[in-house]
Amino acid sequence: MADLKARFEAAVAASKTLPQRPDNLTLLKLYALYKQATGGDAQGQRPGFADMVGRAKWDAWNELKGTGGESAQQDYIDLIESLK
Repeated sequence: MADLKARFEAAVAASKTLPQRPDNLTLLKLYALYKQATGGDAQGQRPGFADMVGRAKWDAWNELKGTGGESAQQDYIDLIESLK
């Protein structure tokens, strides 16, 4: 597990130095996987209609409900590797 955590942290660092900025859907997926890996299932209320960005982020995170932290970490690592 320590190895997975170290690889996850390395992938988070690598996400800041990608050769190209990912498209918005990929950014939402990265956000959701990160939040699921570090915080578990989506918490709080869904943002209102006026907060479209917050709502999209919350919805993407909420779609991962029930996904385990280790699984989310591995999916994040795999996605970052595919973007390099």
